[in-house]
Amino acid sequence: MIWTPELATYLEDAPWPATKDELIDYAVRTGAPTEVVENLRELEDTDEPYESIEEIWPDYPSDDDFFYEDEGEY
Repeated sequence: MIWTPELATYLEDAPWPATKDELIDYAVRTGAPTEVVENLRELEDTDEPYESIEEIWPDYPSDDDFFYEDEGEY
């Protein structure tokens, strides 16, 4: 299973919390690339829903991972 920030963006608006099957259904309905659906199919089968993309991809970059320079110095 290989995630990239681009692939993960297809799940940002998913109906969290969601089960594996719900996420696969969401990805198919929204036209996500086949790589997203394949990655979701590789997830562990569990009765517990996933609360967020971070539970699927622990290294998912958050807004805190980016440094924004607000002082206007370039």
